[in-house]
Amino acid sequence: MPGPLIPPDALSPQHLAAWFERATEGAFPAWQPEVLADRRERLAHITDPKPAAVLFALRFDESVPLAHQPALVLTQRPAHLKHHPGQISLPGGAAETGETPEQTAVREAYEEVGLASERLQLVGRLPPYLTVTGFVVTPVVGLLRGPAVFDPDPTEVSEVFEVPLPFLMDPANHQRRGLALESEQIEFFAMPYQQRFIWGATAAMIRNLYHFLYAAWTQCPSPETP
Repeated sequence: MPGPLIPPDALSPQHLAAWFERATEGAFPAWQPEVLADRRERLAHITDPKPAAVLFALRFDESVPLAHQPALVLTQRPAHLKHHPGQISLPGGAAETGETPEQTAVREAYEEVGLASERLQLVGRLPPYLTVTGFVVTPVVGLLRGPAVFDPDPTEVSEVFEVPLPFLMDPANHQRRGLALESEQIEFFAMPYQQRFIWGATAAMIRNLYHFLYAAWTQCPSPETP
C-alpha cells in the first residue's frame, strides 16, 4: 500500500523525543490509529480486556549509516510455544498488578531479552491496541543507544534481531493481506523483511507508529530539542 515515506533524517533521537514530549500535552499530533474494518466485528465481544504492554526499543548506533537507523528491536518466538509459536513480536507481555505500561514493558524486555532499564530513554506511548485474544496492549517507545547487547531467555525468545526503522516507515513496505480462518475471512498487515515475516498485531502497531510519526513530521517538521 504505497504512500508518503518518512525521510530517514527525520527519525533522529532528538526529533522522536521532541514529538513524543509534545504528544503528552494532548492535541499534538492530529491523527487516528488505523483499524481494519473486519477487526471491529471480531473485537465486539471483548468487554474486559487484560492490560499488557510492549516495548518499541529504537536503537541508535553512530557506526551505522543514517539511512539504516534507528533499528527496531524484535524477537522471534520459539516454535514450541503453545501461543503464537514462531511469530515475530515486540518484547512485552501481560501487566502485573499495579504496574504502569512503562513498568510492564521495561520488566518484560529485561526478562525476555536482557535489556537493562538504565539503557533506555522512555519517550512516550502509542494508543492501546486491542487484540482478538483479549488483551489491551500499550506500546511504549524507548530510545536505546550504543551496541546491541541482548541476553534472550530461550524459553520465550529463539532470536533477537533488528529491522531498520526507515524500512518500516516506508509504506511501500507495508502489505495488506487476507486469510481464510475457519468460517471467516480476516485481513491483516504484513511487512516482510529479508527472510522475516512481520504480521498481525506487531505489524499493526508498527503501522500505527508510522501514522503517528508521519503526522508529527508533517505538522512539526523541525521540533525543538527537548
